[in-house]
Amino acid sequence: MEKRITGRTGLLALFGSPVGHSGSPAMYNFSFQHGGLDYAYMAFDIKEDQMEEALKSVKLLNMRGCNVTMPCKNIAAKLVDEISPAARIIGACNTIVNDNGTLVGHITDGTGFVRNLEEEGVDIKDKKLVVLGAGGAGTALQVQCALDGAKEIAIFNVKDAFFERALDTAKKIEKEAPNCVVHVYDIEDKGLLAKEIESADILVNSTMIGMKPYQDRSLVEKEWLRKDLVVADTIYNPEKTKLILEAEEIGCKAIGGKGMLLWQGAAAYQLYTGQEMPTKEYQEFQRSQI
Repeated sequence: MEKRITGRTGLLALFGSPVGHSGSPAMYNFSFQHGGLDYAYMAFDIKEDQMEEALKSVKLLNMRGCNVTMPCKNIAAKLVDEISPAARIIGACNTIVNDNGTLVGHITDGTGFVRNLEEEGVDIKDKKLVVLGAGGAGTALQVQCALDGAKEIAIFNVKDAFFERALDTAKKIEKEAPNCVVHVYDIEDKGLLAKEIESADILVNSTMIGMKPYQDRSLVEKEWLRKDLVVADTIYNPEKTKLILEAEEIGCKAIGGKGMLLWQGAAAYQLYTGQEMPTKEYQEFQRSQI
């Protein structure tokens, strides 16, 4: 499947710091070659104060676009020429497309979450979600679910700066998606959390609880779960968190975060190329490398 770079090869990149661990170059370069597309993808270690110059280079080099990772997502949203509704509400973007010299910012984290659920046969339209956490991933999926037709979202977070941001996000969602009711609650109120889960269709963990060194913890008591509840996690390492394992024991449809990671990348790929990413083939390739 070897393909050599030519004088016409288009460039895409990942900007952020650190980026040496990223699997994005392998995923995108495999997909470009599989689809016969003359693109190459590289990763560049870029700090926040370097983003303005980095985005100028996207235009100067006529790059097709770039992905943006931490800590540069917020500054990127301020530097692009145009921005998608979800990225505008969140105030961050992870995908930038160079549309003939106009840099358009998108956020695909929430899109990846919704697509991951769809692949498991779960539709978020007219559903009530309880979301644990109001960080980057949580905010992205809250906004996307609201835009895609969720009827109610209950956000639980500790009372910190992210709690205040969640209150602001709720106001923005009310304006952009008025048919979705959003509430923000203190996650320390366990009684209220249990009550909200009882009336929810989908429970989502978007916190770090379940990831090392918190792999033996869950914010949800096992007895709060029920068979007809969909339980999702944004964590992909470990592949199955304590929450997901307990949900499986109860008989819930349990969905880990690995698919979200894949589908947010696939959403960016489609923005760049206009084509579906060969996700099945890439997954098979990954398995063959183990």
